[in-house]
Amino acid sequence: MTSLSQASPTRAVIRQAPKVLLHDHLDGGLRPQTIAELAAETGYPDLPTTDVAELARWFRESASSGSLEDYLETFRHTVGVMQTSESLTRVARECALDLAADGVVYAEIRFAPELHVERGLGLNEVVEAVLAGFAQGVAEAGATGHWLRIGTLLTAMRTAAKSRQIADLVVQYRDRGVVGFDIAGREAGFPPTRHLDAFEFLRRENAHFTIHAGEAFGLPSIWEAIQWCGADRLGHGVRIVDDISVDADGTAHLGPLAAYVRDRRIPLELCPTSNVMTGAAASINEHPIGLLSDLKFRVTINTDNRLMSDTTMTDEMAAVCDAFKWGLPQLQWLTVNAMKSAFIPFDQRLHIIDDVIKPGYAALRG
Repeated sequence: MTSLSQASPTRAVIRQAPKVLLHDHLDGGLRPQTIAELAAETGYPDLPTTDVAELARWFRESASSGSLEDYLETFRHTVGVMQTSESLTRVARECALDLAADGVVYAEIRFAPELHVERGLGLNEVVEAVLAGFAQGVAEAGATGHWLRIGTLLTAMRTAAKSRQIADLVVQYRDRGVVGFDIAGREAGFPPTRHLDAFEFLRRENAHFTIHAGEAFGLPSIWEAIQWCGADRLGHGVRIVDDISVDADGTAHLGPLAAYVRDRRIPLELCPTSNVMTGAAASINEHPIGLLSDLKFRVTINTDNRLMSDTTMTDEMAAVCDAFKWGLPQLQWLTVNAMKSAFIPFDQRLHIIDDVIKPGYAALRG
């Protein structure tokens, strides 16, 4: 969006900017030190190394294969050390503290309860342990002057058959910190329509949901997520660019699906670094976020998995500023987009936009 461009802000300025994060996986954001310590405490035997620096490097390199399937394989170890109430609470608490330190003021963090029951926890126990950790982290961050609100998304694995149970949990806990539902996992061969009963239930219960679509798989995945399942947002959605053509003179032509997504203001949870690592985009400079922003799609910027991608919201914002010569006005636009798209009541979204985000950016501009 050229009209909003200015000199790119420094990383120090970006770190101070209020940020909104809609797409971040709890099991993709652990501290390497925590993984090593939890493995020792819980007797998890399969870590590739217990050296913290080497472990961090292993996750980053293993996730950089260019394949979503290989990228997802790294989660075996993070999930492996998150099988007790104590470990789940610790990871959630540290997640909140890390986000607050990075200037995040609102985040929706997702996790799949069904992945954390290998040692006997029930689904409700998993949810309550995570919610307790977020509450602890938010309180600690607030005590040091970092205001943060976290909403939780419960994820069902598209390769499994527990989506209806997870949808029930969303409704059960929606007044206790859970704000929505998600499905994740391998897209190819596992279309979102396999979980229609869950989506129909959520719609009847007036609950929000997002669907991972348009990352490893293309337009059919996006079309099903919207037209069959009724997704409020698209997790990634980066492949919507496949329905856009650009003439030599720069004139863009939107196909019917791309036009529908833009015109209906369906939010795109774009994750630039992760999209490059999984092969959904060739590079940050070539990431569709630039074109989609110019075309006024409801674009948001996210981390996806902070451990695997070795990233933060500051890193993601700095990368797109460098690539597209964006400034603080563009970052504010992306942040307001995300806040408008959050799964909390309208008046609460408006409060954060008017009383937190806009004043925060105004202070940075002097």
